[in-house]
Amino acid sequence: MAGSRLPRQLFLQGVAAVFMFAFASLYTQIPGLYGAEGILPARRMLRPQGKGRWQQLWETPTLLWEAPTLGLDTAQGLELLSLLGTLLALGALLLRRLRHLLIYLVLWAAYLSACQASGGASCPPAPLEPLSPIHSSPIHPPPHPAPCHACLHDTHTLLPDSPSPCRDSLLLETGFLAMLVAPLRQHPHYKQAPQGALAGALPHEGLPFWLVRWLLFRLMFASGVVKLTSRCPAWWGLTALTYHYETQCLPTPASWFAHHLPVWLHKLSVVATFLIEIAVPPLFFAPVRRLRLAAFYSQVLLQVLIIITGNYNFFNLLTLVLTTALLDDEHLAAKSRNSQRRKTPASWPKALLAMLSWLLELTTYALLAYGTVHYFGLEIDWEKHTVRSRTTFTFHQFSQWLKMVTLPTMWLGVASLTWELLTALWRWTQVRGWLQKLCAAVQLSIFGTATVALFTISLVPYSYVEPSTHGRLWTGAHRLFGAVEHLQLANSYGLFRRMTGLGGRPEVVLEGSYDGHHWTEIEFMYKPGNVSRPPPLIVPHQPRLDWQMWFAALGPHTHSPWFTSLVLRLLQGKEPVIRLLQNDVAQYPFHKQPPTYVRAQRYKYWFSQPGEQGRWWRRQWVEEFFPPVSLGDPLLDALLRQFGLQDKSPARTRSSSSTLAQVLHWVRKQLSPLEAPSLLWGLLVTLGAIRFMQALLGPRPPRSSPLAREEKYRSASKKDSGAASTQATPAPDNGSSGSQTPRRKK
Repeated sequence: MAGSRLPRQLFLQGVAAVFMFAFASLYTQIPGLYGAEGILPARRMLRPQGKGRWQQLWETPTLLWEAPTLGLDTAQGLELLSLLGTLLALGALLLRRLRHLLIYLVLWAAYLSACQASGGASCPPAPLEPLSPIHSSPIHPPPHPAPCHACLHDTHTLLPDSPSPCRDSLLLETGFLAMLVAPLRQHPHYKQAPQGALAGALPHEGLPFWLVRWLLFRLMFASGVVKLTSRCPAWWGLTALTYHYETQCLPTPASWFAHHLPVWLHKLSVVATFLIEIAVPPLFFAPVRRLRLAAFYSQVLLQVLIIITGNYNFFNLLTLVLTTALLDDEHLAAKSRNSQRRKTPASWPKALLAMLSWLLELTTYALLAYGTVHYFGLEIDWEKHTVRSRTTFTFHQFSQWLKMVTLPTMWLGVASLTWELLTALWRWTQVRGWLQKLCAAVQLSIFGTATVALFTISLVPYSYVEPSTHGRLWTGAHRLFGAVEHLQLANSYGLFRRMTGLGGRPEVVLEGSYDGHHWTEIEFMYKPGNVSRPPPLIVPHQPRLDWQMWFAALGPHTHSPWFTSLVLRLLQGKEPVIRLLQNDVAQYPFHKQPPTYVRAQRYKYWFSQPGEQGRWWRRQWVEEFFPPVSLGDPLLDALLRQFGLQDKSPARTRSSSSTLAQVLHWVRKQLSPLEAPSLLWGLLVTLGAIRFMQALLGPRPPRSSPLAREEKYRSASKKDSGAASTQATPAPDNGSSGSQTPRRKK
């Protein structure tokens, strides 16, 4: 059976890397977003309500309640959490001993605290999944072909980047699972046992890791389903990718090239997206490991293409981390062991299982191919060398299919989890020594109960994809989910439910003036503005203000109350906010003196056509987005009062004299010249250099000569043939396909 120790370690390292990026990215933006002179000071979010300490902590779970005891205000406490989180995550990446349950508990609690302070709690849109793609003609126009809106997002939000989008919700849920996957104590290094056997493994270790696979299934399946349940014409007409690269939040340079690919290829890419997101995820639980590996590589392909063609912060990196749950030790330990040993004839039961395994694989691939061709009408046009595609099913048919499969997918999860529990119980029976058996039983009981509870909780948000199934769900699951919903242990996902910008990418352009007649545009570092500037590549940084400006452009400014506060800070010339727009303040057009007037215009943007030298974009003015205002303007004051943005409680200055506050100020002063992407990539380069030095200077395992290895395999072969009748029966495991021959001991 194939073990999962190596994938678990890879998963823990990946989660640590994503936490490092998330904390470091947030740290660079705290003063401008949540500082005392920021767009929305964090202290407004955490005001004591006269409740008891523990009740207050449970209702708003954040460690920032304790910031005053350290002599810090809320924003400084947020900075401290971000720095500690970055360092802890970096340590977990470098040192195996720091990949401990308590370390991941601290990382999860710190990030949950940060999200509470910044006002996040729900999950709006995140990345769209392109495959390679662009254009088409709609076929079955779904009912209500109204203009599309972005996903499940409500732009009536007060905070920049609030509510907490899918990336934060997904990181919190994954971080909590990492806490359960991480060991309580590190086992000493050991040699890999044959077939990934259980030497040194604890019975419960595979249970929390199974939840990672279930999370990946919920994320991908729901992301594909909601695109069709939304009735968006772009998805039903397979034309979504003809708009996506141009209208996504923050394009990359590769987006321009992808946008100009042939229309038929874009439509085919939408078909591939549906295939990977809807049809492939059930294979995550397939009993044949090669099917799971095929599912793994399809998900990796999708996520890598998204990363290349869109700046979606750490979201897709985190999704790649989740895919490690589809791997096993045998696949990761790529040492070509099959070529190093001589093959022996397999017994007839194993040969029969291998044949059945191949038949199941071929049947699965054939069904996927047939379903794709049939339901999307794929036809090859030999004359034009293209592939035509169209949806051949209706919304009603898809709704009936979804109603039919949603509950069975839950039972699929139940069956898979039951198998994992039985496997863990069998492993427990193999533990020797009454004390070890007792300890293993306690751990198995605790982690088994936690796994079942988290699975039950997750059924509630998962059932949102199909309302009738949600209504039939066990009421106990609803009560359990409601009790812990604020901890974001399980969330619903649905990425880019509807496409936006079908008539052009809406973009808000800020302008400032000293006299009210001559206006100068205020450039952002990352979002489109200057038509001659290429789109940046900033993964894994998350520029929260630039991201939220994309949402603001989708409606009137009153739907984004924080925008009024942004205008106020620019009129006041607050440097922390200016650094969100231009980290090099000298590049800001009003760095010497704040503008007297500020206004905003709404434009439509399109990618330039091939051959237009020196231009990446074309744009057209649409309307005024925010009227010209100045400090003391009655309209500005009225908007601030309407949205509750008038600062009636100025920041306290007592904390600035504390030693810890001075240290935080010194660190901020040293790091402020660095742009956030440079800081994050610098962390990555530093990490790579340290790991390289560790590999270069660390102890190396002794290498045996080819003659010695041959002799070793000969003796192992004799031992295997002589001990076949006395060997213990291997443990049940869904990580083996039955087509793999057993590994010989070395």
